[in-house]
Amino acid sequence: MYRFLLSRQWVILTLVALLLIPTMIRLGIWQMHRYEERHARNQLVADALSAKAVPVEKLTAAGHTVTTKERYRTVSAVGRFDTEHEVVVRRRVNADEEVGFHVLTPFVLADGKVLLVNRGWIPADAPSQTAFPKVPAPPSGRITVTGRLMPDETTEASGIKNLQGLPDRQVMLINSGQEASRLNARVLGGYIVLTTPEPKGDTPELIGKPGDENAPLNYAYALQWWLFAAGVPLGWFILARREARDRAQAAAPQETETTPAPV
Repeated sequence: MYRFLLSRQWVILTLVALLLIPTMIRLGIWQMHRYEERHARNQLVADALSAKAVPVEKLTAAGHTVTTKERYRTVSAVGRFDTEHEVVVRRRVNADEEVGFHVLTPFVLADGKVLLVNRGWIPADAPSQTAFPKVPAPPSGRITVTGRLMPDETTEASGIKNLQGLPDRQVMLINSGQEASRLNARVLGGYIVLTTPEPKGDTPELIGKPGDENAPLNYAYALQWWLFAAGVPLGWFILARREARDRAQAAAPQETETTPAPV
């Protein structure tokens, strides 16, 4: 009854099914790994955001590379803003996906070290791309700032090309090493995204907290792939049974009606 399984069509169908099952299982495992990675990152971010603020120099120093565990930690610093050496970071978007600039202002500590402070987003409202935009002034004098610690931006991590020959006081990446060379100063590794003091008139627009990665979606995808893997042999079995039934019906002798002889 099942000799048809040795036909070319069914051999190919069986081989495809045998290839699909392990492939779908592996895809499900990969999605589960993605779920675990994203869940771990979400927990790491949540822990960092909920941790108490600490002085910035407890977590970073000149030449220091901000680690994954240090990222998003709330830090504080006392000093003054150096608006004379302020720059803007090109091609940055706000929450509404509008293109503008981030304002990067050096913050000079009491010992002369410099902390880079991303004060937030401003629109690109200058007459041209080469003109320096109008930037609201930060508070003057000696103040305390707090913010979320971030690692240096690199082309490898961000995908943003570090273009050369830019207009004066414009940069593509926030990088403490580059800023140390430009300022000829001891710049703390990484930078902070300002949270306080809040700007007057809500400009620059403060950068919001990072959102959670959608880890449950990867979990759902993993279950979906495994259900597909389980469905392949079930579908193969149903097709084979149907084919066997159809062939059996076609091979069965057909009943013929007998016509009564005329009287």
